Amino acid sequence: MRAYGVNELRKMYLDFFESKEHLVMNSFSLVPHNDNSLLLINAGMAPLKPYFTGQEIPPRRRVATCQKCIRTGDIENVGKTARHGTFFEMLGNFSFGDYFKKEAIAWSWEFLTEVVGLDKNRLYPSVFETDDEAFDIWNKEIGIDKERIFRFGKEDNFWEHGAGPCGPCSEIYYDRGEKYGCGKPDCTVGCDCDRYMEVWNNVFTQFENDGNGNYEELENKNIDTGMGLERLAVVVQDVDSIFDVDTIQALRNKVCEFANVTYKEDENKDISIRLITDHIRSATFMISDGIMPTNEGRGYVLRRLIRRAARHGRLLGITGAFLAKLSETVIAGSKDGYPELEEKKEFIFKVLAQEEENFNKTIDQGLSILSDMEAKLVESNTKQLSGNDAFVLYDTYGFPIDLTKEILEEKGYTVDEEGFKEAMEEQRVRARNARATTNYMGADATVYDEIDTSITTEFVGYEKLTHSSNITVLTTEKEITGELSEGTNGTVIVSETPFYATMGGQEGDHGVITTETGEFIVNDAIKLAGGKVGHVGYVSKGSILLDQTANLSVSASERANTCKNHSATHLLQKALKTVLGSHVEQKGSFVAPDRLRFDFAHFSAMTPEEIQQTEALVNEQIQKSLAVITKEMPIEEAKKSGAMALFGEKYGDTVRVVSMGDFSIELCGGTHVSNTSNIGNFKIISESGVAAGVRRIEALTGEGVMKYYKQLEEEFEEVCALVKTDAGNLTHKIQSILDEMKALHSENQQLKDKLANESLGDVMSQVVEVKGTKLLAVEVPDVDMNELRNLGDQLKQDIGDGVVVLASALNGKVSLVAMATDAAVKAGAHAGNLIKEISALVGGGGGGRPNMAQAGGKNPAGIKDAIAKVSEVLEGQLK
Repeated sequence: MRAYGVNELRKMYLDFFESKEHLVMNSFSLVPHNDNSLLLINAGMAPLKPYFTGQEIPPRRRVATCQKCIRTGDIENVGKTARHGTFFEMLGNFSFGDYFKKEAIAWSWEFLTEVVGLDKNRLYPSVFETDDEAFDIWNKEIGIDKERIFRFGKEDNFWEHGAGPCGPCSEIYYDRGEKYGCGKPDCTVGCDCDRYMEVWNNVFTQFENDGNGNYEELENKNIDTGMGLERLAVVVQDVDSIFDVDTIQALRNKVCEFANVTYKEDENKDISIRLITDHIRSATFMISDGIMPTNEGRGYVLRRLIRRAARHGRLLGITGAFLAKLSETVIAGSKDGYPELEEKKEFIFKVLAQEEENFNKTIDQGLSILSDMEAKLVESNTKQLSGNDAFVLYDTYGFPIDLTKEILEEKGYTVDEEGFKEAMEEQRVRARNARATTNYMGADATVYDEIDTSITTEFVGYEKLTHSSNITVLTTEKEITGELSEGTNGTVIVSETPFYATMGGQEGDHGVITTETGEFIVNDAIKLAGGKVGHVGYVSKGSILLDQTANLSVSASERANTCKNHSATHLLQKALKTVLGSHVEQKGSFVAPDRLRFDFAHFSAMTPEEIQQTEALVNEQIQKSLAVITKEMPIEEAKKSGAMALFGEKYGDTVRVVSMGDFSIELCGGTHVSNTSNIGNFKIISESGVAAGVRRIEALTGEGVMKYYKQLEEEFEEVCALVKTDAGNLTHKIQSILDEMKALHSENQQLKDKLANESLGDVMSQVVEVKGTKLLAVEVPDVDMNELRNLGDQLKQDIGDGVVVLASALNGKVSLVAMATDAAVKAGAHAGNLIKEISALVGGGGGGRPNMAQAGGKNPAGIKDAIAKVSEVLEGQLK
């Protein structure tokens, strides 16, 4: 048997199943599409769930993929063993109501033995304990002795995940030989050691689970095959673990090179080597799919991976930033199967470098805080860090909870994880987006789930805004119906529509649908599963009936303005890449008739000059009257033409390419102007940050710009009227007002200072000495906190060295200020602790530094007691 490499095995598998009439599809993004039940794609079948459920019609009934996957359930074990990893590639061949057990088993055997060349005598199949059909296929058709076919129970050989499609499995194990075994006399298939490795899993999806343990036979049975590519490579290359296969070993060796260490010489260092090797793979692929490091959801998963890798780099003695350089090796080893890695490499490097830099800025301070927390644990003789302390490290210093756990476990401590979860409950609620009623895809169960999956809608609105078509479905907000009467909210579905459904950031069209019997106002057009378009709105006149011929009319003015904004968005993206750099990538957009919004990857706020340059470049292209040309072409041809694609977007074999002269070329399914001159003009009205590394521009075009300037003109005239001047003298008038206000403020401050001093009277006679340190503690009537601080500074100078404590009540609120000179602090005085002690007497709290502190309170009646207690507290502080 030849020791094929990872990239060879991937190609061999996909070529084999293409020869068996499977449609080979590219890996889907790690970001689930319309599936709220998953944070990240974690299995080969996960992106194909709509095909298994019948929610959508597959492009072919036989499909094969190599799907990138991430699982973090065992993240704590990654590195500690050579078995665990977060990133893997899953080879899969799928049948949607086509072939079943006989073909699936035969082809798995053929590929492993004839294509890859594994020894037949070292392969052992397993089946579900009651699946006699699969047992007989292995025994009678493949020719495997009964003694070498293992029957396992539901835990091992039955796949299900709550409600939905499920079924028995048949796995294939490979005997790697005694050198990988445990040495026990009863070691056989199913043993926990590394000798018998599962390489293939055929899932026979033949049942529907209602979620209550009741199973119903499916009319159309499916095949879901999973085989880990790295695991297959371990077997074929006869190596110890996934960290020793060719591509991952090259990455592991690069880590060792950076750290100047050798693998398998020091177990503690091996843990860090394996962890970094795994985590940089996951991080590189996640960023290539547009995921950014954040404190929520999948962005938090990415942040955890990057920061764990960065910390273990420190443990290995790697100095300086290294993750972006390491990512180069990931890309070099995987770009054959995933060309998007090479296309997005500059962006990947930028994100990794910035996140590593951000973590390096806080990690030392965070480790210092954690060290203080450890000291307190020692003092209190406890072995568990509180959840609140763990949350402080997470929230303030960017320490993911598992990083804190890992550091503490190395020293024999644990973390109160439940307490941590309680402390960040608000973030958890937002992240998990809990649903009361959900379907198999984790989204709200709606009336649309009940619509016949064979019903589809064809979009005909690129060239026309009116069209006649047959009504195929009517729904109220709760049920499918045959009629919508006047005043009823509902949804109309037709065979063909000119209405563009909300998609790709473009808002759905508005308009009207009329029939012989009624009129329906369309407030939104939405994309539904299975290629349907729902026209959402209400019946304004009469009634709308199923199977009627409907006349559909899109609002022409709104569509025209939407087209202007969408085309301007394309020009904006190219302008941003020109002005800011090639790392700019679209992270989201919203295009409506009245405005546009564009989110993009960039790592600092734009300067006024950059905003002006970007705006000018867009307007320059508008004035050039560039022809906007739309063509359909194969995806590979589109990429060769330089067309920009969206991160994580799944494109079909044929795509729509929108070009604006030689300036902008993008893959886009939206609607556009025919010439850039139709946009009229372009104005950026705001630029802001919306997430780590993501900026947002809001802008206007055409009529929107004119309305914007009209509003500014009206506000300008209103300001002129308020300050009683004309436009030509407005600047001079405002400057005069500001000068006058400044003079009045200065005069007012002088009067307040004078009043405050007068209210004090001769306070120096109230100075006392406490253990040789001067103390002045007095009440000052009717003074706010600012005045109190000013008085404190003045009195501190007057007494020379010592402590000043002032209290005042104003409008029912108490202000306290304590100040200590350097000499007093050296003697033991601490203004912050002093304020803490006395503020409770005025019904408040506060604190501060040793030399200055302040507090507020709600009980003016307690001021006298507070002032009286100052000398007692100070006496306890002084040495």
